Amino acid sequence: MSAVREGLPEGRYGRSADERADRTLKIVGSVLGVALLALVGWFGYDYVAGQRVSAEMIKFDVSADDRVQVHLEVRKDRDAKGSCTVRALAENGAEVGHKDVRFDQAVDRIDEVVTVRTTARATSTELLGCTSE
Repeated sequence: MSAVREGLPEGRYGRSADERADRTLKIVGSVLGVALLALVGWFGYDYVAGQRVSAEMIKFDVSADDRVQVHLEVRKDRDAKGSCTVRALAENGAEVGHKDVRFDQAVDRIDEVVTVRTTARATSTELLGCTSE
């Protein structure tokens, strides 16, 4: 007499350990993916909605060797106060002028031409950014 051991029929008594582990990994991955997506969305919304002062440089004019006139259009909340930073660059890319322009008026749109003094002739200007206070 020899004892023959018969195995249980496959798939009949629940999932195998590998199948349970795969399912757990899929659930954990899905939860982490949704959480990451929500976090990125929240940071994006906070960045866009949190900016109370934004500006656009419409044009610039090199009026002389020692100055540049920059036309800025600033949009902000009516009660917001802030400043924008503009810089002038020489042909070789070196900064030859720098100015922080404050906007404290109780309006939501400001259209202004500002003069940036330069140490040499500028060939371009750059709006570095705006901050609210």
